[in-house]
Amino acid sequence: MELLQLQYFRTVARLEHMTRAAQELRIAQPALSKTIARLEEHVGVPLFDRQSGRIRLNAFGRTFLHKVETALNLLEEAKREVAELAGLEQGSIRLVTSTMTSLVEPIREFLERHPNVDMQITHAASMDELAASIDSGEADIGFSVMPIDREGVEQSRVLGEELYLVVPRKHRLAGRSAVRLADAAGEPFIGYKEGFIFQDVNDALFRQAGISPRFVCRVDEPAAILSLVRAGLGVALFACINPDDPELVYLPIKRPVCRRDYWLVWPQRRYLSLAARKFIDFIGGYFAEENRKSGFFRGTDWRTMSAGEV
Repeated sequence: MELLQLQYFRTVARLEHMTRAAQELRIAQPALSKTIARLEEHVGVPLFDRQSGRIRLNAFGRTFLHKVETALNLLEEAKREVAELAGLEQGSIRLVTSTMTSLVEPIREFLERHPNVDMQITHAASMDELAASIDSGEADIGFSVMPIDREGVEQSRVLGEELYLVVPRKHRLAGRSAVRLADAAGEPFIGYKEGFIFQDVNDALFRQAGISPRFVCRVDEPAAILSLVRAGLGVALFACINPDDPELVYLPIKRPVCRRDYWLVWPQRRYLSLAARKFIDFIGGYFAEENRKSGFFRGTDWRTMSAGEV
């Protein structure tokens, strides 16, 4: 069994299409088909079901794929660790995040200090997608508005922010100094699409308030929410972006406490490059002063927080 066979198999299993896999791997389709056939002969069972020119990963293939991904990820980690020990590179960081808003400035500063670090960033719209990236080894570190509730994961709460009820300037609630979330129970709401990480956080707060908001529009862009509130289509639960916006009012919410926390997440037992470990420490330190100023996590050092303290 050859390493190249396993790499080809993983691509074919992901795409379940021989022609597209051959194009992605930049080899001829007949050569790819022969490689997969030899691998199946070596394993002793068919790994794909073939019917009418289509292929589908079968039960044998799914079991084999899980082990292949583990083996290939371990080999990749070994290459990275040896390269780091040999001083061949400063390291790489593969980051998966549910939002870039809070990360742009700290990432810029980190890369200014460590210009040789290779930073690769992908976006995850859901917690399942983010967790899968960490579990599979596709990402070294996750940045999320929710912790991952599973074993084998280290996580630290690094940033907190208050959420407000944002309303148009002429809204009936706009003159109040603060509101209860239940005060907006009958209002049309602008929200994120179902399954979007931010919406999962907001839905938990609605449940605490004992209300089921009526959503008139759901989007996947934070800026779109504010635009729709400005247009008078509804109200929204949102972090304060610009308190001096002439068209919007950000109302503090006195009950329930409305906030969201940001978490750094990384695998407990998998190798992390020196660059990744430095990044974890840097992000925690970067946000520490902001947290102290806002009162979030008062008296608690960010490095002591873990999933058990959620």
